[in-house]
Formats: sequence, C-alpha cells, structure tokens
Amino acid sequence: MALEIKVPTVGESISEVTIARWNKKDGDYVEMDELLCELESDKATFELNAEAAGVLTRKGNEGDTIKVGDIIAMIDTSATKPAGAKVTAAPEKKTEAPKAETTKDSTKTESKETYATGSPSPAAAKILAEKGIDPKEVKGTGIAGRITKADAIAAELKVTRNESKSRNERSEKMSSLRKTVSRRLVAVKNETAMLTTFNEVDMKPIMDLRNQFKNQFKEAHGVNLGFMSFFTKAVCAALKQYPAVNAYINGEEIVYHDYCDISIAVSAPKGLVVPVIRNAESMSLAEIEKEVVLLATKARENKLSIEEMTGGTFTITNGGVFGSMLSTPIINAPQSAILGMHNIVERPVVKDGQIVIRPIMYVALSYDHRIIDGRESVGFLVKVKQCLENPALLINEGNDLNKLLLGL
Repeated sequence: MALEIKVPTVGESISEVTIARWNKKDGDYVEMDELLCELESDKATFELNAEAAGVLTRKGNEGDTIKVGDIIAMIDTSATKPAGAKVTAAPEKKTEAPKAETTKDSTKTESKETYATGSPSPAAAKILAEKGIDPKEVKGTGIAGRITKADAIAAELKVTRNESKSRNERSEKMSSLRKTVSRRLVAVKNETAMLTTFNEVDMKPIMDLRNQFKNQFKEAHGVNLGFMSFFTKAVCAALKQYPAVNAYINGEEIVYHDYCDISIAVSAPKGLVVPVIRNAESMSLAEIEKEVVLLATKARENKLSIEEMTGGTFTITNGGVFGSMLSTPIINAPQSAILGMHNIVERPVVKDGQIVIRPIMYVALSYDHRIIDGRESVGFLVKVKQCLENPALLINEGNDLNKLLLGL
C-alpha cells in the first residue's frame, strides 16, 4: 500500500514551505516516526516524520517550495524490511572508523552523538556547498555537535584568507523568511504614512541603578538586570497615556488594546524575528528579564513557535547592540509604531547651566501618521524619556526603588 505524506498545516498564515534538508534518500527503508526531512517556513523550521514504516519515495528536492497539503513523499508500507536494515543518518554524514588516537573521554563523547553530529544545518550546508568545503573538515559547535551557520562562516573565512586576490561571486536563493520579510517591509512603506520622531535619553540614572542593584537583583532572581526591562516598563507607561500608539487600523475601524503585548526584535540565525512578551504592563522587571532571556534563547536555537511571534501591539528594536547611533525603524505591521534603541555614547550636555559629560542614547519612534498625530508621537517619546531619566515614575506603589527592583 502506498501511503501519501503531505505537508502539514503549520499556521494560519503559512501557505507554503521550503524543503531545507532531506534526511533520507529515495529507496531507503524508514521506520515509523523516523525523521524524513526538515521544512522551513517564513517563520520557523520544523521536522517531518514518517507516518508508517516502509520504502520511501521523495517528491521534491532540497530547496524546492511546496504548498501546504501537497504530497512531499510516498511510503510503500507493503515493502518488506531488508535484512539487517538499520536507521540511517542524513545522506551528507558518513560514518568513519575511530581514529587511532583516543582520549579517556572518547567513549563518553561517542555515546552523546546523534544523527545531527557533524551534520550541517540547512543554512550551513548551503555555505559549505557553495565554497566546496567538506562538512567532515568542520567541527560543529551546535547542539549534539551539529555544524551551525556560524561554524560554516568561520570555515568560509578561513578558506577565503588562503585565497589570494579572489574575485568570486555566489548566488544564494532567498529563504522563505527573507522573502516574507522583504514583502512585508515594502508593503509597510507603501501602505502607511510612516514618519519618525527622535529624542535623546540621559542613561545615567538607569546605569546608576543597575550598578547599585545588579548583584542583589541577580541573587534574588537569577537573571541580569538589563536595559530592556526598563524600556519595556517605560513603553507600557507611555502606551497607557497614549492609547493610539498601541492601536492599529483594521479596514475602516481603529482597534484599541487595554493591554501591552510588546514585540522584542531578536537577531536569530535565520534572520530577524519578533517574539512577544504578553501583558508586559503587569510584569515586574525580573519577569520581563526572564522572558527576554527565554525568548532570545529560543530564537537563537530556532525553537520559537508561531504563537510566540504573533499578536504584538507594539515593537521595541535595539540596534545599539550592533553599534547603531541613529536609525528610522520600519513599523512591524499591523502595528502602528515601533521604538528604536541605539548605542550609548558619552556626549557633552548642559545640566543646570553647566556643560557635563553624560551617557546619551538617541531613541526613535516610527509611527503611522494615519492613526497617530504628531502631538501623540512626540508626547509618547517624551513620556518614555521621562520614565527612563526618573525611574521612580515607573513605580506604581510609591517611590520605593527596592520594591521596583527586588520585589521587597
């Protein structure tokens, strides 16, 4: 009997996926639930497993785009399992005899190997193939020894250094994520009346607070006290005062929110993703920091779910971690505004009639002028500035900083 394996539904907005990697070849005998391939959508990467045991016939090649619901493979469930057949790893990986030299930990290391050990991720495989680098020559630093994109780039750089006066060019197919991001960014620029307003923030009060409480905060909550929690709380306070910044246009209606679901832009191996912190307005600094660490870790490991990346009402992006001094961030549709953080630089400013040196950050608010007026956009950014330069404004229960920072 021939069993059809179809591309499953992975989200309401996803209509097609790309075959990132086949882990089985045509004619291979596969067992029930054995990994067949890795599929990549515009939001996440997921695995497709065999629904029954039998002989596999593939219906697509790596890099092909297939619609949700289409047949991606067939399994002949009536085929007899070959004598001595074993579960095989990905076709790119070959089993080698143990090296002559061993260490006392070699047995322990071998026991931890999986099908991923020594196998490149889809992005890494493309880089290695284009440069003609054998994956066996690259040591993987990913989970279970998998070769990551960073490993492949490092190997590529090493090869490039050894090439004199190279003028090579290469073409690379855009990933589903990159195509979707490109399409949405162009749509936002064409369909919204986007403007950007700027301000500057004296970060000394926040930096002094961090230095004063960082050890107690880490001991009490197990996470570091970063800038993102302060900015998130400041944004929530400003959104409460200017609800239009927390709304969006739906047809001929404006949808307002009495909650703050803050999207945090995170750089991941596949590109920029925006996981969401739900009901940030009701969270403490520690709860926000823990959520940021959790979502950022999932993003780096490509483990974010679609639900974790949808439904935000406002976005914060921090280009400062890459050294950006100033930028005009693009709105994350269907939201109506986005706050851009930048690097902190010591600058001369006037305080009480005196020129002093202060750690200054430029902040930018891009907004849709169709729904947000100039008064609201400027007022929103001023409110964020006031909260950051006077952290006591972030406190709902009096002016007790210990309660804000440590929950005491």
